[in-house]
Formats: sequence, C-alpha cells, structure tokens
Amino acid sequence: MASLTSPTFTTNTRCLQRPQNSHSPSQQPRLSQRPELNRRHFISQTASLSSLPLLSPLILNPQQANAAAEDSLSEWERVYLPIDPGVVLLDIAFVPDDPNHGFLLGTRQTIMETKDAGNTWVQRSIPSAEDEDFNYRFNSISFKGKEGWIVGKPAILLYTADSGETWERIPLSAQLPGDMVYIKATGEKSAEMVTDEGAIYITSNRGYNWRAAVQESVSATLNRTVSSGISGASYYTGTFNTVNRSPNGNYVAVSSRGNFYLTWEPGQAFWQPHNRAIARRIQNMGWRADGGLWLLVRGGGLYLSKGTGISEEFEEIPVQSRGFGILDVGYRSKEEAWAAGGSGILLRTTNGGKTWTRDKAADNIAANLYSVKFIDDKKGFVLGNDGVLLRYLG
Repeated sequence: MASLTSPTFTTNTRCLQRPQNSHSPSQQPRLSQRPELNRRHFISQTASLSSLPLLSPLILNPQQANAAAEDSLSEWERVYLPIDPGVVLLDIAFVPDDPNHGFLLGTRQTIMETKDAGNTWVQRSIPSAEDEDFNYRFNSISFKGKEGWIVGKPAILLYTADSGETWERIPLSAQLPGDMVYIKATGEKSAEMVTDEGAIYITSNRGYNWRAAVQESVSATLNRTVSSGISGASYYTGTFNTVNRSPNGNYVAVSSRGNFYLTWEPGQAFWQPHNRAIARRIQNMGWRADGGLWLLVRGGGLYLSKGTGISEEFEEIPVQSRGFGILDVGYRSKEEAWAAGGSGILLRTTNGGKTWTRDKAADNIAANLYSVKFIDDKKGFVLGNDGVLLRYLG
C-alpha cells in the first residue's frame, strides 16, 4: 500500500350479457297483474348490469397495480430513468447557481443530467470519460458555484468550470493510495478528496496539485494504536465501508468489517479510531443536522449519539425496519429526517429522531434504497439499485 507520508502529489490536465326472459306464457298474466313488481324487477336487473362496466377497471394487471401502489407514496414520487435496470445510483448534486440543473451518478458509467429540478433526466455523455475501455463507477459529485467535481473507480477525476456544460479530465498520480470514494467542492478551484484507505487530499488549483491532510494511512494508524484496545483493529482489511463529511469538515468512517469506526477533524494528523459500544456490527454512520452522530447496525438498528459532536455514547431508537437493514439517513431539517434501506424501507422522523414511522407505501418498491440526499428543505432524493430514484414532494 502506498504511503501517505509524502505531503503532495502533482497531476497533469486532460411500461353484456343480456338478461333472458325465463317466464313461461302461463306466467305472463300473473306478472302483468303486478306492474309495480315487474317494474322493480326490470330496474333491479338493469341497475345490476349497468354497474358491471364500472367495476371492470378495478381489475388491474400487475404493472397497473405496481404503478398504483407507487403513486400512493405520500411524500415521494418515483422518477423513471432511461437507464439499464441493473444500475445502482450512487450520488446526486445540483448547480448552486442554477437549482434546476443537476447531475446523477451511478455504476456502469452512468451520468445523467436534469434541467427541470429532477422531474426528468437524460443520459449525459462525457467524451473524456469514454476514451478507454473502462466501465467506470462514478462515486461522488459536488458543486460550488459553477465549479463541479466527479470522482470514480477505476481512478478518474472530472472537473467543470461552467456548471457541467463541459467536463475536463484531470489525470491522477499513480501514488494515490486506494480508490476515490468522496469529493467535496470547497471554493474557487478548490476541493477535498477522500480515498477508501483514508487518504484526504486538498487542492486549491483545480486539481493540478494535491496536499495530504493526514500524515499516514489508516492501516499505519491502527498498527500504532492496536495495543490501545481498539476492538477489531487487528482484523482491519485496509479500506473504509462508508465515509461521511459534516458541513464543517469533520469526517466519520466505518471500517470495512463494521467492527469499529474512525473520525477526523481538520488539523488532526491522523484518523482517530473508536470502539463501537454496540454488539452488532456497524452498517453506516453520519452526521445529524444538530451536529451529533447517527449510527446504523446490520439487521436494522438505529442509534443516536448523546449530545453533539464526536462521541462514543449512543442510545438505541426503536424503528419498524421489519428486519431489513437501514442503509442511510438524510436530514431535511433539524427535526425532520428520512431513513432508507433494504426492500424499500422508508422511515420518517419529525422530532429530531426520537420516534420514527414507516411509510408503508414504499414497501411496494422492489429495490434496496441506498442513499437519502436533501439538496435543501424543498428538494430531496432517495437513490437505490435497479435505477430506482424517488423525488421528495413535500
């Protein structure tokens, strides 16, 4: 594994039957003696027959039934995308200077573009990402003003200075340790990039040069601290499972096996490992809108840290996950958040996470929901596998 001790690296640009009269002739006189009964009989049969066409549309085929179920989502609607069903959606971002203009990333070299706030999407072709015979997995996208960045695997970095009208490919050094999993646009020509081996690099000249923000890899850090009692550190396989950044630049990452987690704050030389205080392994962690942490465990458990900031004290919050794993949490405000997970699990809190209710209508969406992204309090999306995209209605 490549060392992170070198402080910089440099890059170069580049879907009637009519009722029959059963009465005999001998019966006709008797019926004629009771005209009111005859009339009632006629009206009753006519009414029952006339109701049949009204009932027939209620018998739906499977596709109609699925669409009706999806339409019942109270807070969300599904946006159908013109992509292969096997694509996993990974990230989404909008141009701050043009809130209707956004990009959606995924596996199988998927980049999609919208100019109507996410109502419709089209495939976007970027020539600089199609020169080689690679099937890129685009992991992360971020905008600041008109400037935007995309990172993916195998190693690829794309940059735009014109709101995504054109994208330039910036080659990366072979010394870069690990795969790029996250990027954050931080200012003019500036960005912060993270790899799955814990490298954090910063650029201020549109990616031509990068400065290391940590002095060593996570593996090296764990080798130094394993004797300090970090449970599971000796089984670390060298990569993160997830990594999330707070608005003020703090990071929390989950080890590949989920047996411990790590944090980093600007100015620290190393990642700080933390024991998990929960028996089950960690699935994902991230930041609440109030600055505290949320933690998800494998099998569907949800925990919130006590207080704000980095903490090792968590309390379990009861949720109706039906045994399916919860995979991500996204905050719309300090009080309202949504959690998503396997088999269409969608949960909502309106009191800062104290209680959660399940949106049962989402159970009809046959997909795993991997990510919840709120661009602002009016614009949010849930990303899943098989090209499933949900748009927040509010």
